[in-house]
Amino acid sequence: MAANDPAPHRILVADDQPDVLEALRLLLKAEGYLIDTAKSPGSVMKAVEQRDYALALIDLNYARDTTSGQEGLDLLAKLQQADSTLPVVVMTAWASVEVAVEAMRRGAKDFITKPWDNPRLIAIVKNQIELASAVRAYQRLEQENQILRGKGGPNLIAQSPAMRPVLEVISRVGPSDANILITGENGTGKGVVAQALHAVSVRAGKPFISVNMGGLPEGVFESELFGHVRGAFTDAKTDRAGRFELADGGTLFLDEIGNIPMSQQAKILRVLETGELERVGSSRTYRVNVRLISATNADLQAEVAAGKFRQDLLFRLNTIHIHLPPLRERREDIALLAQHFLKGHVERYRKPITGFDDSALEAMRDYAWPGNVRELDHAVERGVLMAQGKVVRGPDLGLNAGQAAPRLEDMSLEEVEGFLIKKTLARCDGNARKAAEQLGLSRSAFYRRLERYGL
Repeated sequence: MAANDPAPHRILVADDQPDVLEALRLLLKAEGYLIDTAKSPGSVMKAVEQRDYALALIDLNYARDTTSGQEGLDLLAKLQQADSTLPVVVMTAWASVEVAVEAMRRGAKDFITKPWDNPRLIAIVKNQIELASAVRAYQRLEQENQILRGKGGPNLIAQSPAMRPVLEVISRVGPSDANILITGENGTGKGVVAQALHAVSVRAGKPFISVNMGGLPEGVFESELFGHVRGAFTDAKTDRAGRFELADGGTLFLDEIGNIPMSQQAKILRVLETGELERVGSSRTYRVNVRLISATNADLQAEVAAGKFRQDLLFRLNTIHIHLPPLRERREDIALLAQHFLKGHVERYRKPITGFDDSALEAMRDYAWPGNVRELDHAVERGVLMAQGKVVRGPDLGLNAGQAAPRLEDMSLEEVEGFLIKKTLARCDGNARKAAEQLGLSRSAFYRRLERYGL
């Protein structure tokens, strides 16, 4: 094992038959797991008290009671009390549906009947360990990593190697006042990173104001950013502060900044250079002190070369550059993110859902995620709404990974539009601007549709 390879997972196997223990030990050892064995409920509890396990595979019947499964059910309850995050898979030679249902009700993650099917057993063990690791990591992130997200701050969930450079830059430059440009495909979490940067800065106690430049019509651009005075235009009934004033002392996040019209870019540049602005319809000068964080999925260097973006404005925005990888390049985070989203949606919709089954985990691992983290959140929400039991199943997510594409004639107009937007985004590698151009939509109209379909 290389120095940077993760340590192998350790599994506790419990059965009162030596030949069963040996067969399971050899099978799971061949898959790279470390195996401890136990022959009685008492030795199981002693082992759990002395060592951490990634999974417990326990028989339901022992020497004192070989038919009812009661010893195993009692042991399961004790294991849940000792460590609620330890996934327990139960085994029984008596293929009783009633006992299996009772074991699942008491907290077992899955069950296996003897004689078992090797591939199925290995798949169950692998998936339950992966899901439990995600749950434990999420709980750890809830307690740790305070520098990146304090109480009430952003949920920056990232443990994959692809995200380590991002976390390192946040730690180094977050406390400064440097302007930061965040790039990445649509839905990669640029807004969450912006909030994390604000949370670790000296401005954390001040406002964090966010503006989606992609959905901002040009006609209200100056009013939204700089404010207006009463009577400045027809609908200006009262004085109104703009986003720059609202963010004074804090952070202003301009999302999709590549959508700023050339005619307005000079006005943004002036505020960044002088810290001064005038409300629409007023000659009074206001001074503001904001830290600017901006984000885009466009190639601003290419936009500069094409004459669509001011180079001097790019210099002001790009003091520090952070690039976010797409979700398909950080698949180690999928289960962890899904668990986080599940918790929120379960609370929101008040549904008694405890997790994902194997088919859901496999579907999420195999899917291409053209809409990235935002699409994952949307899929988990759909799964929570569609689930009929205590777990989200693969079909509940609506991903259709590896399945034939749906026929357009069988879809509603809204489903066709969402399907075409997903396909176009995937073809354009997540670049929203290119996708909008190919679909013949304005940028603001395209971004409204992305929000509607959770992309």
